[in-house]
Amino acid sequence: MDLRIFTEPQQGATYDDILRVAQATEELGYDGFFRSDHYLATGDSHGLPGPTDAWTTLAGLARETSRIRLGTLVSSATFRHPGVLAIQVAQVDQMSGGRVELGLGAGWFAREHEAYGIPFPEKRFDLLTEQLEIVTGLWATPVRGTFEHHGAHYTLTDCPGLPKPVQRSTVLPGAAGVPVIVGGSGPRRTPALAARFAGEYNASFPPLAEIGPRFARVRAACEEIGRPADDLVYSVALVMCVGADDAEVARRAEAIGREPQELRANGVAGTVDEATERLAALAAEGVQRVYLQVLDLADLDHLALVAQEVAPRLR
Repeated sequence: MDLRIFTEPQQGATYDDILRVAQATEELGYDGFFRSDHYLATGDSHGLPGPTDAWTTLAGLARETSRIRLGTLVSSATFRHPGVLAIQVAQVDQMSGGRVELGLGAGWFAREHEAYGIPFPEKRFDLLTEQLEIVTGLWATPVRGTFEHHGAHYTLTDCPGLPKPVQRSTVLPGAAGVPVIVGGSGPRRTPALAARFAGEYNASFPPLAEIGPRFARVRAACEEIGRPADDLVYSVALVMCVGADDAEVARRAEAIGREPQELRANGVAGTVDEATERLAALAAEGVQRVYLQVLDLADLDHLALVAQEVAPRLR
């Protein structure tokens, strides 16, 4: 099972804060470092000193790490024009030596769009579909060829589809591309998008009982279009709160404003034994990769505990 660290910097973090966590992630042996793509804090957080842009951050991390995978979970289709996004992601993939993954979703947080003057259409799923068509299509366009798209939301004419990512597409044999992550709980359209475009399907913060059915819908969608269901990686994102003992669990829960029992019920939380049991239960449901949501970016000992005491038990 791959373990990746997943952060929420909009809750209050500088680039240097993020860098420390990313470098610790690499040094401790985790598979990847991912971040949310938001511009406004949620809940009671003041968000100070302010937001950081996801792809600007990842460009910096691409040059200051050497092994870990890097990406978003997930970027919002409302934030960027797909032509610009394709260039940004391809460039960061080049800067990282081919370690980037793109999580892309429809967007949900209306308030941050209001705060920063970003349009937030009521219906966004078709927007997301076109963005996936365009981004992957631009990357896959042969060098010296051109790409065109004439849709309800975007029109691209005679685009050279440059620059190209370092990596190859997980969906289109022989074409350039980066792994695309599609997530969500929708019963029909989300599985169809994952089957068509994704190298990975992610279930974010799901109840344990819902993981198997969500994965089954994606597998069925793959079979409907003749794609092997095992082509995809199946992952979840869950909050992490692990301690050497109950007192340490309680201290870490208090630091992020949560209750220990709630975290135990909904995340990878509790003592080392409890966290190991939860991850084993996830594996039994078909989970191949877990994004461990870290909300206290100052607590690097937390990352070390899980890397040194939990991860070895999963091998």
